[in-house]
Amino acid sequence: MEDSQIYSKNGYELWFKIRPVFRKLLKVSAIGIENIPEKGGCIIASNHRSNLDPFVLNIISPRPIFFMAKEELFKIPIFSWFIKKAGAFPVRRNGRDIKAIKRALSLLKEGYCIGIFPEGRRAKPGEFGKPQSGVGLLVSKTDVPVIPVKINGTDIVYPVGSKLPKIGKSAIEIKVGNPINIDRTLDYKDISNSIMEHIINL
Repeated sequence: MEDSQIYSKNGYELWFKIRPVFRKLLKVSAIGIENIPEKGGCIIASNHRSNLDPFVLNIISPRPIFFMAKEELFKIPIFSWFIKKAGAFPVRRNGRDIKAIKRALSLLKEGYCIGIFPEGRRAKPGEFGKPQSGVGLLVSKTDVPVIPVKINGTDIVYPVGSKLPKIGKSAIEIKVGNPINIDRTLDYKDISNSIMEHIINL
């Protein structure tokens, strides 16, 4: 696959130039960014409390992160065009979406960075949800680094039901951990639980 078919290279070049403005505006701080490999396939596994999460992770990452996004988002005019240009691809949240997993595996093999939310959906403010076994399935099929990330504050800045982010209401803190040492022979559910525990313990 050519880059033009996967994401907008020009779009990301522009994004990397202007994102410091958004980082300052949203009061985003991050530690451990050096743990994200600058090249080669890798998986960013983060907790999920707000629709703002993919945005802020791409604010601090040294490289583009392509996210699995719920398929409903790809039916929204204009917004669907934008997230496709950002490299996002659809996933069904009910059950294991083999098509989405194959897409992620293909991108990882080609050296791209994939972002996943093990919980599958946004958790309640200040809480963590139960991880989905599909994440374990994906990880079990790869040998790429899995980087745990914990985000705090996005659920305050852009809570569920809010039409616009509440700029300045809270700072957003991101912790990027060391690559997880995963036993890929474990059951899918156990792999997912292990990843989620690493995220919570950051």
